[in-house]
Amino acid sequence: MSELRWPPETFSDRGSVHEDLWGEQVPVVGMIHLLPLPGSPGWGRSMDEVLARASKEATRLTEGALDGILVENFGDTPFFPDRVPPETVAAMAVVVREVVRSSPLPVDVNVLRNDAQAAVAVAAGAGARFVRINVHTGSMFTDQGLVQGQAHRTLRQRKGLGISLPILADIMVKHATPPPGLTLESAARDTWFRGMATGLVLTGSETGKSVDLEIFRQVRESLPAEAKMWIGSGATPETASDLIHAADGIIVGSALRTVGTAGAGIDASRLRAFMESLKRA
Repeated sequence: MSELRWPPETFSDRGSVHEDLWGEQVPVVGMIHLLPLPGSPGWGRSMDEVLARASKEATRLTEGALDGILVENFGDTPFFPDRVPPETVAAMAVVVREVVRSSPLPVDVNVLRNDAQAAVAVAAGAGARFVRINVHTGSMFTDQGLVQGQAHRTLRQRKGLGISLPILADIMVKHATPPPGLTLESAARDTWFRGMATGLVLTGSETGKSVDLEIFRQVRESLPAEAKMWIGSGATPETASDLIHAADGIIVGSALRTVGTAGAGIDASRLRAFMESLKRA
């Protein structure tokens, strides 16, 4: 009789995703903040413009020697709390496919604010390699109201599609307030063990805000050794050295953009300064 294992065998090698994509290195994933898409208040009525900027930024991130690209509909404020409309899904699929074709780097998808099913569908259709989900388990109070995790649906959708799509899941996502009594450690354990996420992302309180590394280490110590912990905000040339030695992965967005502003275009000089700081580290 075979030995009973938990978590199930299909989920016991979640850490190997990092080795499959990046070997032993700490991956640095750059953000593409998309221009407003069809249907959003800021929509500029030109998918050609959206595609051109996304393709240009994918090329810059690739030439800048980053290790991956994360595409999200950053310009679609105010965000839907969960399900986005069909026009958003269609536009995301078209743009992500363009990014995949523009770069050899692994591409990630995040459909804001929290449409995990759309992200999985876009990734499957466009050839992205992994997805990020802001609230995968539990719930958070946000400017969109109560946002609830749908891990039960997301993992069954992935299973039904027959794809091994890694999930990066935020714990106590930024721009949000946790329910009373919830701690980072318990949220992290639930997301890892019960939500079966591939990796966990910790951010500061808002876009571009730094992560408290002492708190990061405390959360990490509450998890099994094989759990992968990413830092999702506040990465700058000044903090790069500390972050690269603390995390299993880094997501960087604002620091690469004009005057450090989220949503602005990527500034080649800022990108170069950030990567040079990592090399020195």
